[in-house]
Amino acid sequence: MAKDKDDNIPEEPVVRDKRRIDPETGDVRPVPTDGGEGAEAEASAPQPDAEAGASREEVREAPVEAADGLSEEDLALLDQSAQDIAAELRQDLQRLQAEYANYRRRSDREREALRDVVVAEVVKGLLPALDDLRRAEAHGDLEGSPLAIVAQKLRNGFDRFGLTPIGEKGEPFDPAVHEAIAQLPTPDAEGETVADVVELGYRIGERLLRPAKVAVAVPQS
Repeated sequence: MAKDKDDNIPEEPVVRDKRRIDPETGDVRPVPTDGGEGAEAEASAPQPDAEAGASREEVREAPVEAADGLSEEDLALLDQSAQDIAAELRQDLQRLQAEYANYRRRSDREREALRDVVVAEVVKGLLPALDDLRRAEAHGDLEGSPLAIVAQKLRNGFDRFGLTPIGEKGEPFDPAVHEAIAQLPTPDAEGETVADVVELGYRIGERLLRPAKVAVAVPQS
């Protein structure tokens, strides 16, 4: 009767702890080697890291293998192409440098020419005032007056810009810089010369601002 009672007692469930980390110590548990379910699961689990590593190695080796597969003739052609491209780029760079240098020189010339035009126009507008001061000085009106200092400062400012007067009595007549307002037949005149300067002319450098108005002595016919 005792044996029958034991047979009716249900068997206790078996609980297997498959956790890889020991909850009490925190250590990694060893992989079971008894061929149990843990070993089978470990053996059947995919190895993504290894496969990914192998794929990366194949990718890295692929270009090397492709390059190793080129013949010496192909490598020589590639090297020559690289040299041709480098030479063409050098020529383009030299051409751009030359064009930029020409542009700088042209810009400097244009800027200098524009400056001369502006200075010439400003000075030309002040020439009537300079004429009035010259006439006043010729009549002795500036002597001992404050205007004498003003006239001298004005002349000094014009000199800094390179203003040069044109027209001097006795010099040969030049229609390029002289404007004849009268002709004076003269017995001893051998050619056309300036007999008198009515109004001075002026130039800045090679730029003529105003021709000199003169009376010209001509030989008597």
